[in-house]
Amino acid sequence: MKANAYTVELKDILQSERVYHNLSVAELVEAALSRNEGILASSGAFRATTGKYTGRSPKDKFIVDEPSVHDHIAWGSVNQPMAPAQFERLCQRALDYLKDRELFVFDGFAGADETYRLPIRVINEYAWHNLFVHQLFVRPTQEELEEHQPQFTVISIPGLKADPSLDGTHSETFIALSFEKRVALIGGTEYAGEMKKSIFSVLNYLLPFQGVFPMHCSANVGKKGDVALFFGLSGTGKTTLSADPNRRLIGDDEHGWSKRGIFNFEGGCYAKCIGLSEEKEPQIWNAIRFGSVLENVVLDPKTRVADYDDGTLTENTRAAYPIDYIPGAVIPGVAGHPQVILFLTADAFGVLPPISKLTKEQAMYHFLSGYTSKLAGTERGVTEPEATFSTCFGAPFLPLRPSVYAEMLGEKIDSHNVRVYLVNTGWSGGPYGVGKRMNLAYTRAMVTAAITGSIEQATFAADPIFGVLVPDRVEGVPGELLNPRNTWADKDAYDAKARELAARFAKNFEKFADVPAEIRAAGPTE
Repeated sequence: MKANAYTVELKDILQSERVYHNLSVAELVEAALSRNEGILASSGAFRATTGKYTGRSPKDKFIVDEPSVHDHIAWGSVNQPMAPAQFERLCQRALDYLKDRELFVFDGFAGADETYRLPIRVINEYAWHNLFVHQLFVRPTQEELEEHQPQFTVISIPGLKADPSLDGTHSETFIALSFEKRVALIGGTEYAGEMKKSIFSVLNYLLPFQGVFPMHCSANVGKKGDVALFFGLSGTGKTTLSADPNRRLIGDDEHGWSKRGIFNFEGGCYAKCIGLSEEKEPQIWNAIRFGSVLENVVLDPKTRVADYDDGTLTENTRAAYPIDYIPGAVIPGVAGHPQVILFLTADAFGVLPPISKLTKEQAMYHFLSGYTSKLAGTERGVTEPEATFSTCFGAPFLPLRPSVYAEMLGEKIDSHNVRVYLVNTGWSGGPYGVGKRMNLAYTRAMVTAAITGSIEQATFAADPIFGVLVPDRVEGVPGELLNPRNTWADKDAYDAKARELAARFAKNFEKFADVPAEIRAAGPTE
């Protein structure tokens, strides 16, 4: 099937009277309710469940091995190759599946900066999926919509399941990206996050060629225009910590850093809401209203009140809402160059300091390492925190070699004299199962001190194992918490666990053999 034939056939399908283009939020909610795709919560949000797949399926994601991309992709367990002929078979199956079916189409953009934004089209089998992408991507004006020419198309059809024996997939689920056909094809899963992360992967491939550094981070800005970035994997606090009532939110998950400054890739937020409370996260709590989507959140069957503490369906419960539901959010999501970067890690070992300052070499080391813990539910099969290293704090979404992104970060740190901190939002007083998760109020106080610069008034001492610079005081935080060893009842157990994590860092970093010696030397010592 040639690309042109595919384009013509898809165009014919989308001209059907059963295909609904760019419906309003109210129309999409009505359609989803009438099709029994979900129910309304007491807050007015639309609640859907996603069946057995309640997280991403990274082992089912493929990039089509096409001539124009072959030499650029970092092929491996993350970026698995799919033969062009295999993709064409799946594509034809998808086109056959779409024919004479009720479909929902969203036209919009990925990227708030008009210079670099990617015009996209998303085709959905479910109305609630279309509501999700309407709220998550950048919504066009009426004038922009009239001239819209998509440069990448996402086709999400959960009802189409792969046959591994025929399609060459690993399961019934598939997420396949073709950069030559400019298509992301998703099937066999109802989890809405696959759509946003597919486009994120696309931008992570395209933008470095335009001199833009794509980042898996949230961002906010203060009254003086001071920008802060929060890097981290899902569940480490990107959304929670960037939603600060004293600062304006730029975006909660994905950004680009160009020669002019940073810009949000999205037009909405996708907050993990297990344990959500109005007291601790008022901005997110209040954003969950009509037009928002709740994913796998348990509701009281009678009152429809959400129980955010109930992880029966999954720990990976989610809320999706447009960014303008956050008071004072920056719209469009464009700002200047960051002054502060925070690497967020949920340390399940409970041995990293709650906050520490990094030299440039340490920043490069920890960026390449991307140490954190996969939290329960974020990916299929993860039921409790698992220590992991995710290069650049976003390995599942990075098609190019890690050095491409790391070198771009290093250039930005040098060019803009950026201060970098490592923040442990994970465990203290012991590992997972023994210690406790870091108190959110204390983490917020430490983040505030880093952003405002008040933390620089402290005296810093190098951690004897990890080498990072630990402050002796932070306003609003008990001093004994700043040194993690002090929080463990058994000091010998702490030392053993810290050395174990240091050894894991060293083992993981062996794959970066071509990294300069000063960066390799910036890691922990066993």
